[in-house]
Amino acid sequence: MICAILLLALVLLSVILTHRRRSKSEPPLDRGLIPWLGHALEFGKDAAKFINRMKQKHGNIFTVRAAGRYVTVLLDPHSYDAVINDSNSLDFTRYAQVLMERIFNLRLPHHQPADAKALMKRHFLGKNLATLNSTMGRHLQVLLKAETPQNQKDWKEEGLFDFSYSLLFKAGYLTLFGGEQNNNSTDPSSVYEEYKKFDGFLTKMARGTLRAEEKKTALSVRERLLELLAPAGLTEDSGSSPWLHHFRRLLQQEGTDEETQRKAVLMQLWASQGNVGPAAFWLLGYLLTNPEALVAVKREFSQIAQMETSETLPMDRTVNTPVFDSALEETLRLTAAPFITREVVQEKTLHMADGQEYLLRKGDRVCLFPFISPQMDPEIYHEPQKYKYDRFLNEDGSVKKDFYKAGRRLKYYTMPWGAGTNGCVGKQFAINTIRQFVYMVLTNYDVELCDLHAQMPEINASRYGFGMLQPEGDLLIRYKPRNTH
Repeated sequence: MICAILLLALVLLSVILTHRRRSKSEPPLDRGLIPWLGHALEFGKDAAKFINRMKQKHGNIFTVRAAGRYVTVLLDPHSYDAVINDSNSLDFTRYAQVLMERIFNLRLPHHQPADAKALMKRHFLGKNLATLNSTMGRHLQVLLKAETPQNQKDWKEEGLFDFSYSLLFKAGYLTLFGGEQNNNSTDPSSVYEEYKKFDGFLTKMARGTLRAEEKKTALSVRERLLELLAPAGLTEDSGSSPWLHHFRRLLQQEGTDEETQRKAVLMQLWASQGNVGPAAFWLLGYLLTNPEALVAVKREFSQIAQMETSETLPMDRTVNTPVFDSALEETLRLTAAPFITREVVQEKTLHMADGQEYLLRKGDRVCLFPFISPQMDPEIYHEPQKYKYDRFLNEDGSVKKDFYKAGRRLKYYTMPWGAGTNGCVGKQFAINTIRQFVYMVLTNYDVELCDLHAQMPEINASRYGFGMLQPEGDLLIRYKPRNTH
């Protein structure tokens, strides 16, 4: 009886604490039917479906309750700058800190994100980017050769997702974290196997929805990863990239102990390797299931291959690949689905592009979801669900950058890399890596679907909001070295 009374009291308290009414100056408010929880379950299960439903009901801006928090979702790309460019009323770091703690058990009270970003710019742009590209290409070559049958008559069958993710993860790990293969560094295959287990729990860890047994396994896997990453970047001769060593040195200067440093290294492993493999999978999958697109990209690559020498890879250099770039941009439009989230740290009047004004309450969150608009907006893209490899090309073959909504040219027509000061610093390295990988696969190997009529697998809807989407299932391929004689 006492327990029942206490439970009822807690329910009533939660209703009181999380109940609020909308003022006339605020966006439409949708609390959901469940006290405190609100729309959290539907939001987490399939964010794209839920947000589309809310958009049909309320328009381009609305506030929803989810697990005791109020989140204002903005879906008008013409108005995104009002959020992206405001660092006074809207804070990026607070929600990032929540995720860091939930996923990595990581707290960095003295960390200066601006210093870490400046460090990344020094190592991922300019001359250092060229060095990274070359190192990445060399690791990809070695790994691909080791994975494929040496007899040109033997086909190897494999799931395309695991093929792409494993190769790019291991090459990226060796380039940034682990140094050369066959030395004293941790075996990249061991890191990949543990990381894939960890990645499977990631969205539930971020939302705090792990069941007891799942939590036990997830924490065990995380500890194993921390052990494997312990030597990465610790000393200048550890074999890791200079960026990682300098990152750890920055953490040391901020007074961060070694255990916390390892957690920060694991976070960087996720940030740098969690999206490239899935992106390459979707791109190769779309090419293999769209023969016209595959022919067009191969034709462009064959022209580049004529420049290749035994000493250099053509993708080490700056090359012009408009067809590939369009095919990749179209892939990212369909499969890159991050949330851009800000914490409202002081009351703000949001000025929309259509002249409307809405008050944002302190303590709420603001969320942009570019996957819904602009990326899948039928007003911007004809047949947005369809893959069109040349969607970002003009008729003369030049890059197409002019897209419109409500009669106005869009500044943001796709946003896979974020935007503004919090855009992805490693964007160009990621693009170069995907291009090198796809070039090597399509130029040096015969690759085909095991089932010529196979379709792309469905999307894992729970991954919306966490960068690149991942598939439910896989696409079975077979490949062998190409006979170049």
